[in-house]
Amino acid sequence: MPELQPLRAEHAPAVLAFEVANRTYFAGTISDRGDAYFDEFTARFDALLAEQKAGVCAFYVLVAEDGSVLGRFNLVDITEEHMAVLGYRVAQHVTGQGVATSTVKELCRLAASQHGLRTIRAATSHGNIASQRVLTKAGFSPDGPAHPSNLGGKQGTWYQRDL
Repeated sequence: MPELQPLRAEHAPAVLAFEVANRTYFAGTISDRGDAYFDEFTARFDALLAEQKAGVCAFYVLVAEDGSVLGRFNLVDITEEHMAVLGYRVAQHVTGQGVATSTVKELCRLAASQHGLRTIRAATSHGNIASQRVLTKAGFSPDGPAHPSNLGGKQGTWYQRDL
């Protein structure tokens, strides 16, 4: 059974493999990270761990029994008002199986119990119907337009869930 785990240094090889294997798939609905992301992966990964340690973000990976990463689930820009922004992505081979929805629900429980959050927001583009469904099934409600700068140049909607 997959397990949601806080991001740790030892996850780096599996996270990189996940990102490489799913790069083309992700680029179909969200902005591509670009070659620089992969060229500078180690430094970027270390920076994420530092942000997590500082308490401004909380990064999680959904890990399969074989140690591979099935998804990434992030709470970023944690504020003093106990709010954060959710970002997530799941591997193509597990889409449509409820993995994203169940893990977002689990992350919402952790956000409240482990991180003291009261509100989570997430932006998704108008064309990303799957993400809209995940957010709605996980208890989020539309909360106004998202600026294209929040979505890699695409039009979209903010969703919000009070915990």
